[in-house]
Amino acid sequence: MIHHPARTLDAGDGQKLPPEFALQVPGDYIEVLGTAVPGAIKDAGVDPADIVGIGIDATSATVFFTDADGNALCERDEFKNNPHAYIKLWKHHGAQDQADRLVKAAQDRNEEWLPRYGGVLSSELLLPKALEVFEKAPEVYEETEYIVNLLDWVTWKLTGVRAYSAGDSGYKRMYQDGEYPSKDYLESVAPGFGDVFEEKMAGPILPLGAKVGGLTDEMAELTGLKAGTAVAAGNIDAHVVVAGANAVRPGQLTAILGTSSCYVINGEDFKEVPGTFGIVDGGAVDGYWGFEGGQTAVGDIFGWFTDNCVPAEYAQKAARRGISLHDFLVAKAADQEVGEHGLVALDWHNGNRSILADARLSGLMIGQTLTTTPEDQYRALLEATAFGARVIIENFEKHGVEVEEIVAAGGLLKNAFYMQLMSDITRRPISVSEAEQTGALGSAVFAAVAAGIYEDVFKAADAMSNVRKQAYTPDEDRAAKYDALYEIYLELHDQFGRNENSPMYRLKDIKAKAFESSK
Repeated sequence: MIHHPARTLDAGDGQKLPPEFALQVPGDYIEVLGTAVPGAIKDAGVDPADIVGIGIDATSATVFFTDADGNALCERDEFKNNPHAYIKLWKHHGAQDQADRLVKAAQDRNEEWLPRYGGVLSSELLLPKALEVFEKAPEVYEETEYIVNLLDWVTWKLTGVRAYSAGDSGYKRMYQDGEYPSKDYLESVAPGFGDVFEEKMAGPILPLGAKVGGLTDEMAELTGLKAGTAVAAGNIDAHVVVAGANAVRPGQLTAILGTSSCYVINGEDFKEVPGTFGIVDGGAVDGYWGFEGGQTAVGDIFGWFTDNCVPAEYAQKAARRGISLHDFLVAKAADQEVGEHGLVALDWHNGNRSILADARLSGLMIGQTLTTTPEDQYRALLEATAFGARVIIENFEKHGVEVEEIVAAGGLLKNAFYMQLMSDITRRPISVSEAEQTGALGSAVFAAVAAGIYEDVFKAADAMSNVRKQAYTPDEDRAAKYDALYEIYLELHDQFGRNENSPMYRLKDIKAKAFESSK
């Protein structure tokens, strides 16, 4: 599993970046492969000769602009100070204008693929980012031989074979029913952009579990693995958890709960679900339709709060007790009655991914008084993220995708209070993966299939996963009390999120103008 390393950029020369930018350098990923893989082999005490398959999952829509050999253009001297030559991380939101225009043109033309993305496109996706570079840095775009997402770039580097994963292609590159958006459509958005897929992204598309190729000698030396080891098609970091948690069958909603959260569910048939992040045939498991929703910030919101909004005395008391500040706040808030804090928050501190797909939205909390405490606010933020998950679940069910249970994985599983809160608010039983790294296990499931150890992902997941069924079940009394808060959440959700003249938009505009004036 490869997430972006901690180091991000202002720019090559330290220039101040515009709001909503999030960039990365490619060398960090190679360093991770050369450090983490040998370290993992050593810690596990296994013989590299016994490793038969390699599975890759990574943050998707983390976009590279490369030369013919896969080298990112930021590595060239002439582009080292050009922000648009760097990797645009998944959470780069600089292409919101491009995303809006892509949606508007698709709506005007009645493009058949748009409903597969809930009728909206997030600025996090590859296509808006590619258009951003085309328009704002044509010199970078002109020199780009290939545009690839991180997970395909890694398998390219490992094998020397450039191939695109079917799951990522469907969710992040608008590949539906065997084709990309048409040249005519793309030209209607920006003249000259029509050939982006044909010229910058041509290549084979492989189903999940397929073998891309064998590990090259160079990468074998770097990683400590044997040359020729089978490398599976890359997978999205959240989606791969579906296999690791053995939630590969319809009705099971995989909830990947971490810094951001992703919700993936399989279905036998296509259903048009507005506001989804993607609906893809074979998107999470080959053979089923994969439906995805998500939240751009969950754990990140809790981290922001503890970093910026908690008195020093709280941190000191937590340290004296030998617990984290998060655990300290939970302990102080856990005994409250539902609604006792008098607060409701919106969980949009990094925009809204589903179901509004709008990076311009921002966080909000109402009900604060002179008696409001940090633990009150912290609990309200926990509840807000669960309310956001409930909106996504209810949107699935409203449009015919049944959610029978939640199967959860991710870092937030360690917070039992949060998990029970999630069960109460969503009114769903929650099973939990007991693997320490469910995403990595999911990658291993696909690696085993690519290496021929198992016939398909269903047999591999049954054999390799470890799930505790119904670890949390909803408490009816608390659930009913949360319903009253959820009604207020929905009012705020629609008032601020479905308002063409939302105050949140106006604040973002004021912020952007202030940034320009400060240059």
